[in-house]
Amino acid sequence: MSRTARTRPRSRTRLRTGLTATALLTAAALLPAPAHAEDVTDYTITVDPRAEGAAIGDTTYGVFFEDINRAADGGLYAELVQNRSFEYSTADNGSYTPLTSWTTGGTAEVRDDSGRLGERNRNYLALAAGSSITNAGYNTGIRVEQGKRYDFSVWARAESGSTLTATLKDAAGTLANTRRVAVRGDWARYEATFTATRTSNRGRLAVASSGAAALDMVSLFPRDTYKGQPNGLRKDLAEKIAALKPGFVRFPGGCLVNTGSMEDYSEDSGWQRKRAYQWKDTVGPVEERATNANFWGYNQSYGLGYYEYFRFAEDVGAMPLPVVPALVTGCGQNKATDDEKLLKRHIQDTLDLIEFANGPANSTWGKVRAEMGHRKPFGLTHLGVGNEENLPREFFTRFERFRAAIEAEHPDITVVSNSGPDDTGTTFDTLWQLNRDGDVDMVDEHYYNSPQWFLQNNDRYDSYDRGGPKVFLGEYASQGNAWKNGLAEAAFMTGLERNADIVELASYAPLLANEDYVQWSPDMIWFNNHASWGSANYEVQKLFMTNTGDRVVPSEASGTPDVSGPISGAVGLSTWATSAAYDDVRVTAADGAPLLGDDFSGDASQWTHSGGGSWSVQDGQYVQTDEAAENTLVTAGDPAWQDYDLQVRATKKSGKEGFLVAFGVKDTGNYYWWNLGGWNNTRSAVEQAVDGGKSTLLSKAGSIETGRAYDIGVKVRGRQVTLSLDGQEWGSFTDDKPAEPFRQVVTEDDRTGDLIVKVVNAQPAEARTAIDLGGVRTASTARVTTLAADADAVNTETDTPVTPVTSTLRGVSGGFTYTFPENSVTFLRIKRR
Repeated sequence: MSRTARTRPRSRTRLRTGLTATALLTAAALLPAPAHAEDVTDYTITVDPRAEGAAIGDTTYGVFFEDINRAADGGLYAELVQNRSFEYSTADNGSYTPLTSWTTGGTAEVRDDSGRLGERNRNYLALAAGSSITNAGYNTGIRVEQGKRYDFSVWARAESGSTLTATLKDAAGTLANTRRVAVRGDWARYEATFTATRTSNRGRLAVASSGAAALDMVSLFPRDTYKGQPNGLRKDLAEKIAALKPGFVRFPGGCLVNTGSMEDYSEDSGWQRKRAYQWKDTVGPVEERATNANFWGYNQSYGLGYYEYFRFAEDVGAMPLPVVPALVTGCGQNKATDDEKLLKRHIQDTLDLIEFANGPANSTWGKVRAEMGHRKPFGLTHLGVGNEENLPREFFTRFERFRAAIEAEHPDITVVSNSGPDDTGTTFDTLWQLNRDGDVDMVDEHYYNSPQWFLQNNDRYDSYDRGGPKVFLGEYASQGNAWKNGLAEAAFMTGLERNADIVELASYAPLLANEDYVQWSPDMIWFNNHASWGSANYEVQKLFMTNTGDRVVPSEASGTPDVSGPISGAVGLSTWATSAAYDDVRVTAADGAPLLGDDFSGDASQWTHSGGGSWSVQDGQYVQTDEAAENTLVTAGDPAWQDYDLQVRATKKSGKEGFLVAFGVKDTGNYYWWNLGGWNNTRSAVEQAVDGGKSTLLSKAGSIETGRAYDIGVKVRGRQVTLSLDGQEWGSFTDDKPAEPFRQVVTEDDRTGDLIVKVVNAQPAEARTAIDLGGVRTASTARVTTLAADADAVNTETDTPVTPVTSTLRGVSGGFTYTFPENSVTFLRIKRR
């Protein structure tokens, strides 16, 4: 809709900024009165510089690094050889072998015996005389650039002596001069350097042996790493993270922290490969570090471990914020460990981690840090215990044990708890109550929701208890990397800043994704073996993170009235990794008139199959039999239906989860559904999908029994929905929050004195806006930074439509008018006089 076509009246929407009643009256009096018709504006923003807003800390925005989407090996960790120590296993991925990513010539055998390099480096390669191996690297191959140097190293053993010949090549020929090293005797590390003679994205590293030899830790690193550190970090990725100027770096998870065995990697534990991330596995010489099955379906070498993490945080000027296991698994596993000895060991490991970070160089673990090259302590101040636990009471009991031990020895450390995996629900409510009652300092919240949810929930933290725990928003994203997702997140972030007295830390997640190894999307920074690019979301984060300010200057804006009508739509049935049967579907209008009835005594002609899976009528039931399919939606009825009752009988036949009953179905991307027995059959929730992105509206713990028939009822009246299970009310909700597209916050930079007016216009129309700065004397010009693009625009390797544009605004005074472009985020930096 164009600006001139707008006829709806504007309402004054109060945005909570700490304004007092007196200040509100003052602010209202400052509104400019239009003298002519052409002066009438679409929106108003009124700033009250005399009112006191929240202080914003230096660490408000940060990043969360988890080894997902090949973020470490094949990503930030600059190692170019994949599976360098032959440790890949079916425990990591069903398709893996110890020679994954390698091809062999002649006779090559991976061995696991007493001849190994080290106890925790279990496998090595035995090469017969005249044999060779070749590594394919990541993505399309090993990337080398003409004129740049690459450091080759290998641990080798050859009792009778051998010459190793190392070659860099691609299909067109050699990429660098051949290098040879003479090997004799027991295990030792050998090095050589290549200088690339041309550029290639499809390089291969080949190593041939003239005699019988054993090899391990076959490695190739670019010399040009971040800050020139040997065996360091990939430069372009590290620089993109550093450009954000993050206040903190959360590490290492995420699900890596609270999944798998809590045992160590040792003979006593049977060399368990599926373990929670444990920091002691990741320090010391790289050839002595453990290996592990990454929760996300691949192997993690731990070449990028805790020492490298602390160094990186220091290098980018960020506060380290490590997270340790709480001995309660999550991410669908949901099991509490009751082994007291194991609990005490993990608590002591956490104390040792603090000593590794902060202890003097002559302390037990401070000495390990010093020997790795960093005598000075890292200055750890915050530490998280646990991640998204779905067993709230079991988690909190163990959390209190960790906190008591940490506070007894390190009272200056802030110990961070969490509130589970959702923004609402029984787990969330229970954990928040336990955290409040336990006087916890900070609670880590996580949620991934639709853009609509973020536009609806700008005021989420307005009503949080100012005397309760602070919030660390450790993971959030709006389920997409299009510009409309960045816009929604930007609108939400204005609310985070307005509530900076509650939300002390916030980080978008996940941080990195290798485009050929994606387990989770969206992500902030994308890459392959030769390039990297920031998503639209990255540009939003960078704009906010580099223009935060030091305090909020209270302001208010006019709003856009919501005109949504009643919930309307067809009905649907679906499954997720489960086989289920449905029967006796009935839909009736509010007056009892029948709209749909199907007992499946005949065919299923009333139903349209729009998802995956395999549906058929069997014995008078509509059955979906594919246990692997993840959304098998079938729909029936009229998208215009409203005010109706849906009844259906559902039976789980087999599989991981329960069943899904949909209502308010507009199309395949816009609907509501009641997900019973979701999340590996651990909880049930009502989710709303808008343009494919889902948000949770109501959530409770619970599971669905196999073979039992459940009677499910959904009552839709206006925008209120009531749900029943086996004749008992399960829950209800009213979906009536407006998705406000026009949001703002104003902050002040203490160093420069700048006022930073931050405005999000997340709609396909310009927003001509009267801005009243409340009598502040300012310079006549302002620096403007604008992000604007088509709502569906996506940044890629070759095209970045979402890119900041800077300009100068003239004619700034205590009051002026500015037209914010459609689908835009705009920052006005205005200097005070």
